[in-house]
Amino acid sequence: MNDPHTIKHLPPLANSIVETIGATPMVELQRIPKDHGLNGRVLVKCEYLNPGFSKKDRIALEMLREATSQGQLLPGQTVVELTSGNTGTGLAMTCRAMGHPFVAVMSCGNTAERARMMRALGAEVILVDQAPGSLPNQVSGDDLDLVEQAAQRITYERGAYRCDQFKLAGNILAHQRHTGPEIWEQSRGTVTAFVDFAGTGGSFTGVMRYLLSKNPDIRGYVVEPAGAPALAGQTITQQSHKIQGGGYSKPSLPLLDPDLVHDYLQVTDDEAVASTHLLARDEGIFGGFSSGANLAGALQLLASEENGQTIALLACDSGLKYMSTDLYA
Repeated sequence: MNDPHTIKHLPPLANSIVETIGATPMVELQRIPKDHGLNGRVLVKCEYLNPGFSKKDRIALEMLREATSQGQLLPGQTVVELTSGNTGTGLAMTCRAMGHPFVAVMSCGNTAERARMMRALGAEVILVDQAPGSLPNQVSGDDLDLVEQAAQRITYERGAYRCDQFKLAGNILAHQRHTGPEIWEQSRGTVTAFVDFAGTGGSFTGVMRYLLSKNPDIRGYVVEPAGAPALAGQTITQQSHKIQGGGYSKPSLPLLDPDLVHDYLQVTDDEAVASTHLLARDEGIFGGFSSGANLAGALQLLASEENGQTIALLACDSGLKYMSTDLYA
């Protein structure tokens, strides 16, 4: 038996908080698949343990590095980005470390915790009112369009660099260069499928590009809200939903490579919430709505075409970012 007093391998002393981004743990779920009578494995990459509590820390750093190396981001230049809060948190940290003022533009439909966290990290946060008819804590595609308009205006007015997570290649590269290789190494090359809720599409495309370079038979599944399966080309019946950070009813995403998609999955709000609770209660993984949506998709697959297989997914962000919602009420 291992000595409980033995110190685990520790990362080296960091010179900046940005050096602690990535290399997150991966956990094999021991209870949930068995309790559901399912045959197969679910491996959860705990991205909520990044310093900004989400996978978006990775892309914030990669996008800034790419822009700096290409001469697009000048020393001391202001950075502006549209965000649901997670990318903004990552950019608040990385911009501060690299000497750039940062302005986050966010819909009022996102949780207040995120705005407070970004401000605490030194960001200027500009909140944009939701579109008429939108529901609190549920950001629609129309809401996102209003935020985009504000972000473009602020970028122009301030002569800023727009760190556009929906278009910049750094978003994909962060996951192709880092998250994907980590999943492959931590799973010891056993992953047969990857499930990912679609926000920008960057994590899906980046991870799948790397995994397919190691094994061309790995299957990738994109998760969407049940009422808004736009990427799957199906009818949109409900734009508003509880799964923040994605599902914007857009028929395509610039960074999502459809050639990498084996199939699309739909998850209801209730399924996402129930699976988020399962992660927390049964496995000690305290994620947000999209983490639950990913798990719900994985359980669908183990009950059908991926029976007996090994499915990897991301616990995208922390449940702490949703304490003002009914997620953990």
